[in-house]
Amino acid sequence: MATRWEALFADLETQAAALDIAERAVEVEERTRIEVGRIRLLDRLRPAVGADVRLRCTGDRGVAGRLVRVGPDWLLVIEEAGREAVVVTAGVLSVSGLGRISATPESESVVESRLGLRHALRGIARDRSPVRISLCDGTILDGTIDRLGADFVEIARHPAGEPRRRDQVREVAVVPLSALAVVRRST
Repeated sequence: MATRWEALFADLETQAAALDIAERAVEVEERTRIEVGRIRLLDRLRPAVGADVRLRCTGDRGVAGRLVRVGPDWLLVIEEAGREAVVVTAGVLSVSGLGRISATPESESVVESRLGLRHALRGIARDRSPVRISLCDGTILDGTIDRLGADFVEIARHPAGEPRRRDQVREVAVVPLSALAVVRRST
């Protein structure tokens, strides 16, 4: 008689252990979904610095090259031709070439989080490099960034790849930062 009771209790313990394992598996899956749900695009991009990526962007044929820097709202890519491209992340439609690794959301430094798009554009404006700007609607503007406001950029439009000369400036275009897709510095 004792063996029948022992078998019954052993069976109940096995069922309880199996139920416990199943409940833990469900909990792990749910926690994993929650953690993945916290990962931002920038968290996926940060570990890819140094890798070759391909970006599809609004209003642009695309950007392909080595990812050099990830800012809070922009990316710096060195294209195959050696040209620098500042890509506004709001205009990124897709990214290819990323591995499976993601950075944790907390891994962004305080300094990095403050170096926004305006900071990147300020550097280009300071050195007076000729640029080719792709807007979100596909418009291309060639020129030099003259001024950078809180939410706009002023572009002195002149022939592509040429340095800014007063007599070559055709017009000055004021462009909202929200309209920018890609800013390429001419080589």
